[in-house]
Amino acid sequence: MAERSPLWAIFVLPALLIAVAVVTAGFDAALAAGARNGRRGSLREAAVRAAEPGREVLRLLVQQPRRTRASDVPLARTGAALLPVAAVLAAVVLPLGFRSVSDLPEGIVWFNAMEALAWAAVWLAGWGPNSTLSLIGGYRFLAQGLAYELPHMLAITTAALGAESLRVGDVVEAQAGVWFAVWMPAAFGIYLLSAMAMAFWGPFDQPAGHDIAGGAASELSGADRVLFLGGRWLLLVVAASFSVPLFLGGGHGPLLPGWAWTVLKTAAVLAFLVWVRRRVPTLRMDRYLELAWVVLTPLAIVQALVVAVVVLNR
Repeated sequence: MAERSPLWAIFVLPALLIAVAVVTAGFDAALAAGARNGRRGSLREAAVRAAEPGREVLRLLVQQPRRTRASDVPLARTGAALLPVAAVLAAVVLPLGFRSVSDLPEGIVWFNAMEALAWAAVWLAGWGPNSTLSLIGGYRFLAQGLAYELPHMLAITTAALGAESLRVGDVVEAQAGVWFAVWMPAAFGIYLLSAMAMAFWGPFDQPAGHDIAGGAASELSGADRVLFLGGRWLLLVVAASFSVPLFLGGGHGPLLPGWAWTVLKTAAVLAFLVWVRRRVPTLRMDRYLELAWVVLTPLAIVQALVVAVVVLNR
């Protein structure tokens, strides 16, 4: 069981997540600029490129807000604000090393429930502006959710099954010897795929795709847009971070303290997801839906059955 963090950790958690999201966004911006220019550039150039997300946030905050005709402003704003809230709430069960803000007995269920809140957030942000483009983006996210959610739930349930507990701290403790990624490789791979889909990232960015001028976020402007896009980065950070206690042993590792291992493993997963975004083109949802039902879901069921047999024979 993970130790409970002091009360002040509740206030530190959002700041920590925002800091990680800013660093990840800067890293992604530096890679994108390097790819556009066809060269890596000097350290100074990389630093300037990495600051682009910060400049974009400042530009949006001073931007004159715009509204579509007959838009439902409270609904759109609720959707934009709900996305970062869902990401932060999902993170309260994430252990840093062996400490978490709250090691709930049903921590894995809690994380999954906050994902459902993110579904609602993206759909509300797409519905509120009364615009065809944003509405299509919102519905695309719902379609994407139907494609990834079942194998995703099976993957995280498999980790809970291996630990015989829904408490995230117990899942970490169960990996003191061998990481779950070693003997649950299919569940780990499926989780990483669904983590990208959950944050509509990389090959799963259709809900915010350029083919429909920005998708669910197309009509958001100013602070609303900052909240929505910032929430997407937070969701990516939280989804990537959750793979560490689920499959990569959490804070377990030699020599370094637990929190350092958690940070290193999370950074590695985030770097991998950023790399995938640059290497894999956007997938059409109908094709991913077919892959999810024909390949990923049966594979996740087989993986869960294998783990169940091992657990029953302990």
